[in-house]
Amino acid sequence: MSLFDLALIKKYDRSGPRYTSYPTANNFSAFTQNDYQNQVKLSNERQGPISLYCHIPFCNTVCFYCGCNKVVTKDKSKAEPYLDALFKEIDRQGALFDSKRQVEQMHFGGGTPTFLSNQQIVRLSEKLQSVFNFSKHGEYSIEIDPRGVDEDTIKALAKARFNRISLGVQDFNADVQKAVNRIQSFEQTRSVIDLARDNGFQSISVDLIYGLPKQSVESFKTTLNQINELKPDRISLFNYAHLPELFKPQRRIDVLELPNADEKLAIFQYSMDFLLDQGYVYIGMDHFALPEDPLAIAQQQGHLYRNFQGYSTHADCDIVGLGLSSIGQVGDSFSQNEKNLEQYYARIESGDLPVIKGQMIQADDKIRRAVIMDLICHFELDFAKIETAFNINFNDYFTDSLEGLREMHDDGLIELTGHSIKVMEKGKLLIRNICMVFDAYLTSSKTQFSKTI
Repeated sequence: MSLFDLALIKKYDRSGPRYTSYPTANNFSAFTQNDYQNQVKLSNERQGPISLYCHIPFCNTVCFYCGCNKVVTKDKSKAEPYLDALFKEIDRQGALFDSKRQVEQMHFGGGTPTFLSNQQIVRLSEKLQSVFNFSKHGEYSIEIDPRGVDEDTIKALAKARFNRISLGVQDFNADVQKAVNRIQSFEQTRSVIDLARDNGFQSISVDLIYGLPKQSVESFKTTLNQINELKPDRISLFNYAHLPELFKPQRRIDVLELPNADEKLAIFQYSMDFLLDQGYVYIGMDHFALPEDPLAIAQQQGHLYRNFQGYSTHADCDIVGLGLSSIGQVGDSFSQNEKNLEQYYARIESGDLPVIKGQMIQADDKIRRAVIMDLICHFELDFAKIETAFNINFNDYFTDSLEGLREMHDDGLIELTGHSIKVMEKGKLLIRNICMVFDAYLTSSKTQFSKTI
């Protein structure tokens, strides 16, 4: 049975969270340094592994579709004062965590981490390794811009212990690239991927976006064929959400050049069918992976998880967020750093951690998070598992939610019984809609979310 049912996709066409966390980040409020330190103490008592997320906010140029927190500049001298502040934050964070705990994951995101020089990337990695206890077998990834990467860069990344890279491509079509101000050739991208493989990188991930200006099914077919020639281990196929009132760079996109709703869905449908035909496994939402990739294996074994970096194989890690606007998940809390660069510097210079907001995860949040995680990662939910973990009667606890699922059951999105939920093939693309039924915060939220498809 096909994943794609156009009538149902149109029926359930609405906006909603991506559930990289629950509660979602739009619910964060005031969160003090003392709150954070108390959560680190709890985290140390549990002695779980650590994941480090390091945000590098700088970009040489602005991509018009982008909604990330970034600083657009060609002035490379801005990197050094940022690193000075980041090193101080690393020291302060490292002092809070038990040195015996191992780092199993590290991710540099942005912005553009390769805005930093090769030497600066190595210095930053070595700083983290001097403060935290790194596993010899961890997953260490970095987002790169192929337009500024050569063999020396790849060798520097390997020296910095990275073993996975993620590349933004979005679309290889020249007209689309011009419309979004990101000119990047297929040859540049292929060269970087070949260099990464030659230098022992274990995983290559590529980002694509559908719904960009001047895209069509026919034009995107060429991009998909080129991507298949590169055969990355993972592919993210993101839906472009045009929200110019929230993201200023998007105001430079000509709305008349965007594909209409039917064409956009047709691009998505063709892409889904194409990637599945080429042997990729549908992980969920907008993620695909080759069958031998750890994401696909984790999903098969029931160990897949979802966090602020997307789907993950390390469900038990506390996430330490470092740098401007970064989000952490420590103990029973989420926390986020200052988003304004000057304010970030001021917090660091005052001797504080730059945490400004967050949320304590309450008992009800934990129950609903477990439900949403099982559905969004594994497309099924065993009520007994939740009942055992949280000492509740599932049907009593979720009476309203289960009633809200009846129509989805009747439409064939899910199979709902008295003891389980199974997401059917045509319900998998609408998994966000299914999860939203269990979201206790959604009815009172004023946040403008992206469309679920």
